[in-house]
Amino acid sequence: MAGSQTKLKPGVVTGKDYKTLVDACKAGGYALPAVNQTSSATVNATLEAAAKYKSDIIIQVSNGGAGFIAGQRFPDSNLGKVLGAVALARHVHTLAEHYGICVVLHTDHANKKLVPWVEGILDHSEAHFRETGKPLFSSHMLDLSEESLEFNLETSTRILERMAPMGVGLEIELGITGGEEDGIGGAFDDRADNSRLYTQPADVLQAYDKLSPLGMFSVAASFGNVHGVYQPGNVHLRPEILRNSQALVQERHHTGRNPLNLVFHGGSGSEKEKIAEALGYGVFKMNIDTDTQFAFAQPIGRYVQEHGRAFQYQLDPDDGKPYKNLYDPRKWIRQSELGMVERLGEALNDLGSVGKSLAQ
Repeated sequence: MAGSQTKLKPGVVTGKDYKTLVDACKAGGYALPAVNQTSSATVNATLEAAAKYKSDIIIQVSNGGAGFIAGQRFPDSNLGKVLGAVALARHVHTLAEHYGICVVLHTDHANKKLVPWVEGILDHSEAHFRETGKPLFSSHMLDLSEESLEFNLETSTRILERMAPMGVGLEIELGITGGEEDGIGGAFDDRADNSRLYTQPADVLQAYDKLSPLGMFSVAASFGNVHGVYQPGNVHLRPEILRNSQALVQERHHTGRNPLNLVFHGGSGSEKEKIAEALGYGVFKMNIDTDTQFAFAQPIGRYVQEHGRAFQYQLDPDDGKPYKNLYDPRKWIRQSELGMVERLGEALNDLGSVGKSLAQ
């Protein structure tokens, strides 16, 4: 466990408890993986990994992931993506505390056209807050990095003002993280404008000036990181970008070290030494999706190869042997869960969070 650090009740953390957890990560020089979800199976694997390694964790869902959870044929696609996120949140709220770890619940990239999705979730979160005193989610992300800085900060201000009374945090993106994640962004282009691939400290300072008086917020800063996995040499990480942003805010506002809560997007496939350097500059959250998708998928492929006949016949055509115990979805989905647990164990070790859960 986390030694002399403040202990928190296990389960979904929001408000002051969420801030306590983020502060502990930064003070301890470690971060939590933020794991994208597509089903109850991926959620359960994430909770299992966190419990196994005694680490707190961030569970997040994208607009596309929420739609998949609601069902691809849900009659109203936009409503389905709101309700899919709500359903995931309720699932996590119900189970998380029993796994004995703290969970941050988060929604991932929402660009300009997806702001109404976040607002729809907030409608449900406000109702949940009135009933229980807790919001559904710990935080939400607005990715308005493709818009002007003025629009980005104005919209972020409006949303944070709505969320702050519930203790919900906001994640914003400054600078463009290359590649595509679940329909947001596009193909990686290493010829892109340098000022857009690398977050500018002056922009971060503007965000801090505008948002820090309102409530808790974090910055997904771009320092050459890319969504997806690319050949070595194509991605050039520059964690010193993070250091420079922290230094500017600290100088202008006379704060302590690392005043910004920073997020590392595009963590899959990143060099471990660059991850370690980024942790020293106030990164408390690293997104991981591509690697966990593969870790979930690979065992299914291996299982089908090993038991090919079970996926062609209910009864063996030669001896009549039933294959139900092999094609039962619980058998092969469980293999996927175990693959994801193993990959998350690697991530938790890379980020230094093993054995540091604040849950008591």
